[in-house]
Amino acid sequence: MRVRTVMSTAVIGGWLGWVMVFAGCAKHADFMQTRDQLSIISKTQDQDHQRVDAVVRRLEAIERSKDSKDTDVTKSRFDDVTARIQKLESRLAKMEETVSQASARLDSSPELRAAKAVKSTPPVEAVVTASGITPTSAFNLAYNDYLNGKYELSIAGFQRFIKDFPGTSLTPNAQYWLGESYYNLKEYGRAIQTFEYLVAEYPGNEKMPAALYKLGLATAETGDLAKSRKNLKRVLEEFPSSDESKLAKHKLAELR
Repeated sequence: MRVRTVMSTAVIGGWLGWVMVFAGCAKHADFMQTRDQLSIISKTQDQDHQRVDAVVRRLEAIERSKDSKDTDVTKSRFDDVTARIQKLESRLAKMEETVSQASARLDSSPELRAAKAVKSTPPVEAVVTASGITPTSAFNLAYNDYLNGKYELSIAGFQRFIKDFPGTSLTPNAQYWLGESYYNLKEYGRAIQTFEYLVAEYPGNEKMPAALYKLGLATAETGDLAKSRKNLKRVLEEFPSSDESKLAKHKLAELR
């Protein structure tokens, strides 16, 4: 799962690119200082992105092993990773506020106003909804509902995310966890539709082996064993080194 920050690096880059085009006009010291501040924040956010990605991958690994006999150890690891994610989210929220303030200063600077008068194309804006919620925040809200077993809420959250942020890097992940939410509610028909859409629209995504495996399970639940075997075999053939490959092999043995 690749979690991105509240304001993406591309957004910061858009602002910096705008500033660089008209650097010749930027004589004011505060203007240059703000630009440098945004550059530093961008680098810091990249580091936090990597930390969030690593933590979320650990959460997913714990989720896959939730049936482990050593439940006390698993719960302890889960609580520890959840706390780390909350800490990182808090830090990113503070960075968002800093970026907003710095961007506001840039927008109000005489140099940037002069630049806008020359070039009509506006700078890249952050992807947010009308209510101000960002892709990262929206995804995490729905994902936390899923982790807590509130599948009706996670379905609503992921559906809303897909509607509000259809083109982000988190969209395939939202599609996958939407399917997982349906599956856990035993709404296998909807789970199948959701996983099939993910497989068709995002063939190169990291969620492909998991989506194909869950398609195998969901179709088996509906009694379509031929389709179940087909999807499970795809996991073995296309993703032989994945974690799902071992699970698919075991499930195929059960279906024989």
